[in-house]
Amino acid sequence: MTKQQLTQHILDKKSYLCVGLDTELCKIPKHLQLSPNAIVNFNKAIIDATKEYCVSYKINTAFYESMGAKGWEMMEETLHHIPDTHFKIADAKRGDIGNTSAQYAKAFFETLPFDAITVAPYMGEDSIRPFLEYENKFTIVLGLTSNKGANDFEMLQTGNHFLYEKVISTIASWGTPNNLMFVVGATQAKQISSIRKIIPDNFLLVPGVGFQGGSLKDVSDAGLNSSIGLLVNASRAIIYASDKENFDSEAAEIAKQYQVEMQDYLTGI
Repeated sequence: MTKQQLTQHILDKKSYLCVGLDTELCKIPKHLQLSPNAIVNFNKAIIDATKEYCVSYKINTAFYESMGAKGWEMMEETLHHIPDTHFKIADAKRGDIGNTSAQYAKAFFETLPFDAITVAPYMGEDSIRPFLEYENKFTIVLGLTSNKGANDFEMLQTGNHFLYEKVISTIASWGTPNNLMFVVGATQAKQISSIRKIIPDNFLLVPGVGFQGGSLKDVSDAGLNSSIGLLVNASRAIIYASDKENFDSEAAEIAKQYQVEMQDYLTGI
């Protein structure tokens, strides 16, 4: 998917919502837990219920890889159920020496039809370059995260800048807004304005709205640009909106609430 196609989909849907499929068997409704294909059935129901209100789905691969080969099959089946109109993200946070990264890129861009993958930047350009070589695919680099450990490295001062600012500005020169996005945690909304000065045209993937306390309004005010430039991810707030038999309709209602709010922020763009 190209940046232009993603932007148009956002304008058509009046939504820049990404739904995170971080599915755990112990957290899905009890009436589903004993079924043979419980996680996939749950994911399919969530996708079918929310696809009208979102433009993207993010699969956190750890939740599937932890189950071995069976989990990988569940991830594949879930991925293939996502409509082609929706932007599909592998939240895999890969990053290794060049030839290993090339295999990761092949796995998630060729073997599996993801549109994007999250990567860790701290091994440098040769660890990211293989992902950038793919046409109409996006590399989503960890920029400024919202976990406590972000203070250990990302927020270190390097001269007049924070380390995360140096990382973002350097990596931005390796690609273009057509193949590079950056992760910025929703609880870091105050920093999004300064990040926008570094990368005015790139999309930002912003997790942390909902259960983690991020404000959709603050993120939107600071992050939206003339070509939208935002994908805001909500996971638990949507997929675990209810543990009842109508869990899917409850998930749809929360997704719709996000979409309605986003529609207001998109006015005038």
